[in-house]
Amino acid sequence: MILICYGTRPEFIKLKPIIESIKGIIPFKTLFTGQHKHIIQSEYKPDYSLKIPNGENRLDSVLMSGMNIEQDIFKDITHVLVQGDTTSVLSLALASFHREIKVIHLEAGLRTYDFENPFPEEANRQLVSRITDIHLCPTELNYNNLIEEKTKGEKFIVGNTVLDNLKEYKDKCIYGNKVLITLHRRENHDNIESWFTQINYIAEIFDELEFILPIHPNPNVQKYKHLLTNVNVIDPLPHNELIDLLCEVKFIISDSGGLQEECSFLNKKVIVCRKVTERPESIDIHSFMCETPNDLLGLVTHINNNYEVDEPCPYGDGYSVSKIIEVLKRLF
Repeated sequence: MILICYGTRPEFIKLKPIIESIKGIIPFKTLFTGQHKHIIQSEYKPDYSLKIPNGENRLDSVLMSGMNIEQDIFKDITHVLVQGDTTSVLSLALASFHREIKVIHLEAGLRTYDFENPFPEEANRQLVSRITDIHLCPTELNYNNLIEEKTKGEKFIVGNTVLDNLKEYKDKCIYGNKVLITLHRRENHDNIESWFTQINYIAEIFDELEFILPIHPNPNVQKYKHLLTNVNVIDPLPHNELIDLLCEVKFIISDSGGLQEECSFLNKKVIVCRKVTERPESIDIHSFMCETPNDLLGLVTHINNNYEVDEPCPYGDGYSVSKIIEVLKRLF
């Protein structure tokens, strides 16, 4: 039996197509690791839930919640499936390794080779790769990263499951006058004030565009939302509503990894507000790196005048789940 683990909305979005597809085919149970309760538990009731203890260091607390997992949860479990690179992914992978339970890593092999960017995700995914038995890689580049690192375990190129949710949207896309903004990553918390100040200035200059920012609940982001006087700041959107908006926008400003994949599939250009990305396959085609707030105006000016793109998505074809099911069938 497989134990499928998730704790954040991005993890759940990428695991949901698998959960829905393996019902009646492969035995499984689900474990919620406790991060995004207000988003996740309203959508799907897991078999088990962890409680993250309060501690001085949030990452330590997340790690300990998985390390202190009740032994009964692992009863009859032969494989644990984790997705991505959060600290709870590392925690559950390590807890499984300690119990000699095989680890399946979805979205394996992504790399920046810079432990500071993103922190702590880059270290998490490299550590998980060392104890993974089955690596489910989105792209050939991810696969080759694992080969070069001499990681053990079976490796498969399966694409990214987030794209399986988007097939019905592909023909609905238009280029309107909206610009979607999402900024929340930990590496941007120290300069989120500068990002928001620059975005607000750009929104004033390009007043023919509507800049929309679904504000992240993190306090480090929330405390600067007052700077966005020229931006339409809204509450976080359910994923289906976010994709509806994505289909209408002219382009995107974001530090999200998942949006880089989704934009590539829907042929929308995204300005990536980060120093480095673990998804370089679409750089200068769908994705354009913006390392500092001072670089943003030039990129917005360029992409506003060159926003259309029609190129294949390098992250998958929207049929990743069927490939993953074939891999999992071999185990059971």
